[in-house]
Amino acid sequence: MDINQLPAECLSCILAFTSPKDACRSAVVSPAFRSAADSDALWTTFLPSDYRQIISQASSSSTSSFLNSLSKKALYLRLSDHLLFIGSGNSGFVLEKGSGKKCYMIGARDLEIVWGSSPEYWTWQSIPTSRFSEVAELQYVWWLEIKGKIEGRNLSPKTKYAAYFVFKLVEDNFCRHVFETTPVSLEVHFEGAEVEEDRRKRVILDPLEGSSVVCVERSDGWMEVEMGEFFNECGDDGSIIFHLMQIDRLRKGGLIVEGVEIRPKYE
Repeated sequence: MDINQLPAECLSCILAFTSPKDACRSAVVSPAFRSAADSDALWTTFLPSDYRQIISQASSSSTSSFLNSLSKKALYLRLSDHLLFIGSGNSGFVLEKGSGKKCYMIGARDLEIVWGSSPEYWTWQSIPTSRFSEVAELQYVWWLEIKGKIEGRNLSPKTKYAAYFVFKLVEDNFCRHVFETTPVSLEVHFEGAEVEEDRRKRVILDPLEGSSVVCVERSDGWMEVEMGEFFNECGDDGSIIFHLMQIDRLRKGGLIVEGVEIRPKYE
């Protein structure tokens, strides 16, 4: 049988077993595939099953209305190309474009920062390179501790994830030099689970030249370091906690926190 004689519904079912990238490529094969590859039926299968609930959490009602007006393919591409600000606008959601896996960016305002409400220790400001309206800048503390969490049910099931701390360091802050020699402790775990000492990562955020580099510069100009990884089985294991800590008698400063990003990890 000529493939062009197959109903678009059948072709959509076939393409649903591929990936979003392959579905787009199939559109150049024939007019029949092009129609199926653009259909709402196909792209609904690539969207998260709770996409309507996610859209309803948009920080702007006009954004929610706009997204609901799009075709399912256009919605998928929009959610994979633009961060959707949710809740109070201090966190965001995005789809991984190639797989449709769910990713989240939790901004500094939605993290628990010890002394974060004390302006002598932390200040909140807007900088043009951040995706969020405010970031947290460390003036100085001895007790540095930042914690956050996300519910497993909000992430894609059967997926290995990692949490990444996203930050900058202020060039002219003398107290930043402590990050050249003293590591911070990083950990990611399910809430209630006991964290073994050897599972905590210790990382230098500002390594000296010639040192082993764990932190990497992102395409947006921010730095990131992996805090830890976890496997989200079915999303019913509760909350995932991510934690950064450096508690000693050294005065620390010059750290700018944008947030924590949770995205799939591939070996």
